[in-house]
Amino acid sequence: MKLLYLLLLLLTFLLSHETGADEIIGGKESRPHSRPYMAFLDIKHCNNWSSCGGFLIRSDFVMTAAICEGDFISVKLGAHNINKTEETWQILKVKQQFLHPEYNARKFLNDIMLLKLEKKANLTTAVGILPLPSSSNSVLPEEECLAAGWGRRGLKPPRSDTLQEVELRLMNPSDCKDFGNFDERSQLCVGTPNSRKSVFRGFSGEPLVCSGVAQGIAAYGKVDIKSPSVFTRIAHYSSWINEILKAN
Repeated sequence: MKLLYLLLLLLTFLLSHETGADEIIGGKESRPHSRPYMAFLDIKHCNNWSSCGGFLIRSDFVMTAAICEGDFISVKLGAHNINKTEETWQILKVKQQFLHPEYNARKFLNDIMLLKLEKKANLTTAVGILPLPSSSNSVLPEEECLAAGWGRRGLKPPRSDTLQEVELRLMNPSDCKDFGNFDERSQLCVGTPNSRKSVFRGFSGEPLVCSGVAQGIAAYGKVDIKSPSVFTRIAHYSSWINEILKAN
């Protein structure tokens, strides 16, 4: 089943003009530890290793994209440079993965997952929690938001070792009409028109932060790195999120 899953993902990539997100295009390096909610995920899947972004939503829970599921996941918190050991690092194992039950990898729908950590993170100036929206907390087009991550800064490798960030604007759902699977109920259309500011493939799971609240999770974008890109709309999943958190 896992081999079939990987083959379906590869086929989707080859046949589509869309690709999983979230490399930072047109942004800048973040001030060290100014985004203390950020999490770097090391993922083992079928004896292969990959990486994703994520963010701390409770001292023992991280939110990320469903595409980041794996056989084993460790979470690095308090990092700015992911390849240079810092005293602020906290590396925690994931105890349980809560993949959204209706996740559809081929259509990039319901691309959301919660990770229960083996133990609680120690909250510090470098490790903090990012608030979530309520189901009624809607965001509107033209609102300015911010995305951060450790992905590439262009079409070609290498990726950035240090945390990068970019300011993005919420766009009208109609601006994402070229994405055949876009669903405005559960997704956000995000970008900066007529610019190369965007997120791109490589590190799915990074948050879209608007007015200090996590409103989206990087899902997919265009292979030519042009705006817009698509984020999972977190508020749409409030009931499911609260159910998991209350039970754990």
